Amino acid sequence: MTHTFNAFLNDEAGFIISAELVLIMTIGVLAMVVGLTAVRDAVTHELNDISHAFGAVSQSYNVPGLRKGRGDCGDSSHAYVQGFGYNDSTDECDCNVIELVDVCGKDDPSYGDDE
Repeated sequence: MTHTFNAFLNDEAGFIISAELVLIMTIGVLAMVVGLTAVRDAVTHELNDISHAFGAVSQSYNVPGLRKGRGDCGDSSHAYVQGFGYNDSTDECDCNVIELVDVCGKDDPSYGDDE
């Protein structure tokens, strides 16, 4: 029994591997956070581009009228359809740039001493 206890007490084979794995996993998690931040920024910019594309679509339309004259009398109309249309006016949110703003509050040390 004491021989087994001494063997466990002196066995350090797993500690080095565990410490290395903790270090590797920590670096991996930090790299993943940086990568996900880059993905978040890219998705935000692409969604901003899509919103600008939707805002730039003109919903105006105009349909000209049609007139069919009589064959025997050139001046009178046999049948006609009046034209119609709709002109889209600009909305409040058409093509406005979305800006990222800082939240006021606690000072952010990442800006440095000049702000």
